This record gives sequence, structure tokens and C-alpha cells, in this order.
Amino acid sequence: MSALVNIKEELYQFCSDYIDKRLVRIQKEIRGIQDSMKSETKSSAGDKHETGRAMLQLEREKLGQQLLEAEKTRQILNQVDVNQNSAIIGLGSLVHTSTNSYFIAISSGQYKMGNNTIYCISAGTPIGRELIGKSSGNRLIFKNNTTIIEEVL
Repeated sequence: MSALVNIKEELYQFCSDYIDKRLVRIQKEIRGIQDSMKSETKSSAGDKHETGRAMLQLEREKLGQQLLEAEKTRQILNQVDVNQNSAIIGLGSLVHTSTNSYFIAISSGQYKMGNNTIYCISAGTPIGRELIGKSSGNRLIFKNNTTIIEEVL
């Protein structure tokens, strides 16, 4: 049982590191834009200056949206309990199917463990939506392929 918890903790940490890096990158970009906006002076080239500031402001707003989404993703990850095991697939489940293995938390890519790959996905992804609520032994058709859920941890 502790080996299972350790694997799920590793997966959780992988997801946590992913979202931390994303948050740091977005915050750094926002600070860079804010610094650029401060360094722009009103006496610069008139209309060209205003266009530059408007473009910086649009980029700042776009990054603000990305920051909000990343923070929401962090909140979802905070709801994952790696110590909880359920026969029914839900948030925090490690699922082994006949085709792939999935950790249901946030979409953060592939986690390599030796020769095995575990896909860290959110419950809102197409495969995540198919898996949620199912259990070991269930079959599902995804992208015209039949997949069997072999194990839910």
C-alpha cells in the first residue's frame, strides 16, 4: 500500500512542479510587461507610443487570464488526496487501462517511470470524462478503440 501512495505522491509532485513553473513563468512575464509600461514615457513618439502601450496592456490582460487559469488549476490540484483509494475513478485516481495509464488530477503531460509512462490528465479532458465514474473491468470506446480498465488505484 505504501508503494502505491509513494507513486501517487510522485505523480502529485510532478503535477505540482508543473503548475508552479507555469505560475512563475506567467508572473515573470507580467512583471516584465509592467516594467516595460513604466519605462515608456509619454513624450515618446506620440501615436506610436500609445499603440505600444495598448499592445502591452493587451498582452498584460492575456497573461492575467492565463494566471487566473493557472491558479484555478492549482486549486483543483489541491483537492487531490493521494491517500484516498476508491474502486470508482475520480480525482486522484491512478488508472491502468489496456492501452495507457492515467493519473486523474491536472493536465501536466507525461510522467516517465522506468519504461512506463503515466499521463497526468484533468477530469475535463476527453479521456478523463470517459474514465470518471467507471471502475476496473469496465470497457470504453475512445477514438474508435476499445479500452479495458484493468486497475484503479
